Amino acid sequence: MMAGPGADLHAGGGLARHIPVLLDEVIAALAPKAGETIIDGTFGAGGYTRALLEAGANVVAIDRDPQAIAAGKALVDAAGGRLKLVSGVFAELDRHAGEPVDGVVLDIGVSSMQFDEAERGFSFRADGPLDMRMGGEGMTAADVVNTFKVGDLARIIGIYGEERHAGRIARAIERRRAERPFTGTRDLAAVIEATIGRNPKDKIDPATRTFQALRIYVNDELGQLVLGLQAAERVLRPGGRLAVVTFHSLEDRIVKRFLADRSGKAGGSRHQPVVEARAAAFEKIARVIEAGEAEIAHNPRARSAKLRSAVRTDAPPTAPKDELEAARIAGLPVATEARRG
Repeated sequence: MMAGPGADLHAGGGLARHIPVLLDEVIAALAPKAGETIIDGTFGAGGYTRALLEAGANVVAIDRDPQAIAAGKALVDAAGGRLKLVSGVFAELDRHAGEPVDGVVLDIGVSSMQFDEAERGFSFRADGPLDMRMGGEGMTAADVVNTFKVGDLARIIGIYGEERHAGRIARAIERRRAERPFTGTRDLAAVIEATIGRNPKDKIDPATRTFQALRIYVNDELGQLVLGLQAAERVLRPGGRLAVVTFHSLEDRIVKRFLADRSGKAGGSRHQPVVEARAAAFEKIARVIEAGEAEIAHNPRARSAKLRSAVRTDAPPTAPKDELEAARIAGLPVATEARRG
C-alpha cells in the first residue's frame, strides 16, 4: 500500500537532529503537487524530503554521505514506495532520476549532523581527525595541509575561505608541518590563531575561514554545485521548479550568475564579441529570500542562508563547451591545479 500525505513520515531517529533552513519558503518555491516527482539533491537529515512527501509528491533523494543514507532508510520504509534514496552526488542528479522531474531542491554546504560529529573533522569545536570528506573517499584535509605547496594552500584558503591572511596562514602551516604533520582539528586551529590572532570584535573564530576553504576544496563543493545546476537544467521538465539554498557568498554568486546566464539576463561587455542569443532556459527568477528574525532565533544556522528559485522553460538545455567554460559562466574560481585523488 502506498503511503499518502497523511502517513507517519517522522520516523528516522537521528534525522531529527537537523533543522531544515527556509523550509516554508523552499516548499512554496517548489509548489509540490500530488503525483509529481521532486529531486532532493542534498538529502541530509531528510527535512525537505519529508515535507515534500507530506505534500503528496514522490521524491528522489540523493546524498554522498553514507551515514545520511543509512539514517534515511526508516523514512524510505515510511514513505511506502514514494521515496527513492540514492547514494551519490547531486552533480549527477539527472542520471539518478532517470527521467524528467517537476522540481529540484539543493541545500548547499555541510549539514549540522556532520558538524556535530567530531570524528568527521569538519569543526574545531571538539578535537577530531583532519578529515572533512562528506563521502569518506579521496584526499582528506590532512592530505592538503601536509602535502600541498604553500602557494596552492594560500590560493585555496584565500579563494574558498575569502581569508585576507591566507598567505600568512599557508606559510605558518608549512613551517609547522616541517616539524610534524597535522593530524587533528584543534592542532590546526591553534596554529591559525597563533598566526593571525583573535580580534575580540570578531564574531567568528580565526580558523573558521580556513576550515571552510579546506572543506570546500576537499569535497569540490563549488564544482559540484556548477555541475548540479547544469544537471537540474537538463532534468527539469517545462514548468519544473528549481530552488537552491546557499550559505556563503561564493555559492550564492554561482547560483545567481547561473540563473542570470540561463535566463538571458547576464550582463555583457562592450569588449566581448557579439554572440547569438539563445532561448532562456529559466524564467520567473525570484528575488533572493533570506530567513526572518524568528527563524534565525530558532535556528542560528539560517542567519546566512539565501534562497534563489526559478522555473524551467521549454528551451533546450545549454551544453557548455568544457568545464572551464562552465566555471566562467557560473563565476567559479579555479584555486589550484594541484587537485589529487
